[in-house]
Amino acid sequence: MRPFRAPLGFLAALLIVLAACAHYPLNRALDPVPAAPSYEFPREANGTNTNGLFVCLVFSGGGTRAAALSYGVLERLRATPILWEGRDKSLLDEVDCISSVSGGSFTSAYYGLFPDKTFTDFRAGFLETDVEGALMTRVLSPSNWFRLASPTFSRIDLAAEYYGESLFAGKTFRDLGAGGRRPFIILNATNMATGERFEFTQPEFNVLGSDLGPYPVARAVAASSAFPFLLSPVSLKNHPAPPEVKFSREMRLAEGDFYDNRRRYQWAVNRTRYGDAVAYPYLHLMDGGLADNIGLRPIEDAFRRGFIRSLMNGGEIQKLVFIIVNARTEGQDGISRQEKAPGLKSVAMKTATVAMDNYSFDTIELIKELRDQRRQTQGVLRAFREKCPGAGAQPRLASEVEPFVVNIDFAAIKDPERRRYFLGLPTSFKLSREQVEKLISVGGELLAADPEFQELMGQIGKPGR
Repeated sequence: MRPFRAPLGFLAALLIVLAACAHYPLNRALDPVPAAPSYEFPREANGTNTNGLFVCLVFSGGGTRAAALSYGVLERLRATPILWEGRDKSLLDEVDCISSVSGGSFTSAYYGLFPDKTFTDFRAGFLETDVEGALMTRVLSPSNWFRLASPTFSRIDLAAEYYGESLFAGKTFRDLGAGGRRPFIILNATNMATGERFEFTQPEFNVLGSDLGPYPVARAVAASSAFPFLLSPVSLKNHPAPPEVKFSREMRLAEGDFYDNRRRYQWAVNRTRYGDAVAYPYLHLMDGGLADNIGLRPIEDAFRRGFIRSLMNGGEIQKLVFIIVNARTEGQDGISRQEKAPGLKSVAMKTATVAMDNYSFDTIELIKELRDQRRQTQGVLRAFREKCPGAGAQPRLASEVEPFVVNIDFAAIKDPERRRYFLGLPTSFKLSREQVEKLISVGGELLAADPEFQELMGQIGKPGR
């Protein structure tokens, strides 16, 4: 009996059908009655955490380099004993929020999900793993060729699957926010349509009429680290929902702020467009570094009008600490040394990174200016009260807050040769064990050497264990 041989046309049709079946996971529409609390900043502190000492960490982009440097800072915070409100604890116990982009999002998301396992498993499970090689193996596997041929499944979806299986154990934002625990993790990507930052929090997902709770953390991390040209965007569905569900009262009021507050106006306009789910049925996300490679903008927003401002206005914060972990590089400028114009590849890479680095510098300086403004205003009001104690209604702030901005940057390394080493490390997801070890070590070293960190420790620190 002759073996059956399927016609070529049949095989081609079968391949098309198989490819068409592949689709990335869609974000769900909001339920009329939520199954669990939404993923928003928990106002009430719990455990050993307090609102009085409010610490926010910021993890920049930069592949494994950024992830390892951030991990080194977490380790040092864990080993830093403090005395606060009569209790002995580590400074890590007082971390309230972490905002991150790209490579830094791997560290922040893992710590948010697995705070205890971070210091036993994360190093071997991610930092010392050849992530690039693992992703390439999946791309080259014949079992994935059919799926990659689908217009609704791409390399970024394979990457998200790998992160979910190998690192994040399939956890969702419902797991990340379980019990209202802190720190509150803000994973940031970039909206390709507007160039604006997009954060994976429920208020942002409300704009899409979507429930963030069941969404995989791995996909958010994939979006945050989807560097252009190398990976494709992560896509979200814009679900129809009533305006009162999609847009907060603040957002609707901000639409009238064109002349009074252009920052707030632009923020509102770029979101209210998604009220029309027919005209804008999807949102596509790329690397968060394209909008803010430091990850500091969400913290600035929270300071101006968000959860940090609310706590300050309520008189709950005494010391406000921003620790910025900037794993920037300073690559060699080969372009300026040659007469020939740069090629397409060089232009593409520079386009994606040069403006990003300049914007990062301005963002850090902006948060320092906000710190100085707060200190100056409080100083003026304090002097007025001392000079005119008998005055009637005296101008005052809700509470005096002592702000600190700690900046972790390779440029602070004094030894020129050592500084060049760290500034020259590649932006990749494959570093040697020796490189990872040095990054972890220098993270703690730079934290301890920062002048504002030393000032803070002079007030709340205890002798080392």
